[in-house]
Amino acid sequence: MPREFSLAYLTLPGIDPLEQIRIAGETGYDCVSLRTIPMGQPGEPQTVLEANPQLFRQLRQQMESCHVRLLDIELVRIREDLPEDYRAAFDRGAQLGAKHVLSSVWTKDFSFAAERYAAICDQAAEFGLDVNMEFPIVSCMTTFRETVAMQKRVGKPNLKVFVDTLYAHFDRMTPEDFASIAPEDYGIIHLCDCPKDTSGDITAIVRAGREYCGLGQADLAMMLRALPEHPCAIELPNLKNMALYGPEGHARRCLDTAKALFSSL
Repeated sequence: MPREFSLAYLTLPGIDPLEQIRIAGETGYDCVSLRTIPMGQPGEPQTVLEANPQLFRQLRQQMESCHVRLLDIELVRIREDLPEDYRAAFDRGAQLGAKHVLSSVWTKDFSFAAERYAAICDQAAEFGLDVNMEFPIVSCMTTFRETVAMQKRVGKPNLKVFVDTLYAHFDRMTPEDFASIAPEDYGIIHLCDCPKDTSGDITAIVRAGREYCGLGQADLAMMLRALPEHPCAIELPNLKNMALYGPEGHARRCLDTAKALFSSL
């Protein structure tokens, strides 16, 4: 079965979800990854589907007409001052076809994080969703080993380790690291390359300066050979390239370089 590719929200930050779906369809993606749980970032669309039935209907119709499916919704952040109950968002996402929820840890109290994850996994299971747990370098849980330890501590079958290739590169992951857990313990994959120059602000690289696959310094071939053949959501924000090529041109280049990488494996 061919690898499935999804256009992640952050690749085209600030984009209207209906336009994101259109661009995904026009440029050849199989899926989209929508931010239906906003983070409060500047310019971020408020795609709160449980509060906007009209937008929910429009999104369903747009995905049908563009022949694009919903892979996942984001972003559940684990932090003491954030909501405990995401069932309304999970319900709407599942109705649109999502199978995955993205999440990350933004507290150093890992005991609290484990308790919150257990509750959220139970909520997600009501709607047939897996919870994908990421380890962003800008968050509070930043390594693969911490994430695997959290997965084991929580002990829920629908809690998956979510690998972003940029963060795997920063974590200096090896083939042995990838092989340390079973394929079924992994969730989906976020795909991008790491720019060759990382001397600037790391947050700026993460949010606005990622590189097209094969043009950076990450050993993507090693990572993809080690990971299971799960869907890849291309999360590749690069504001310079988006300005240069336009949103649609940037999305197309993201997919073309990813496919070229896979053809070389």
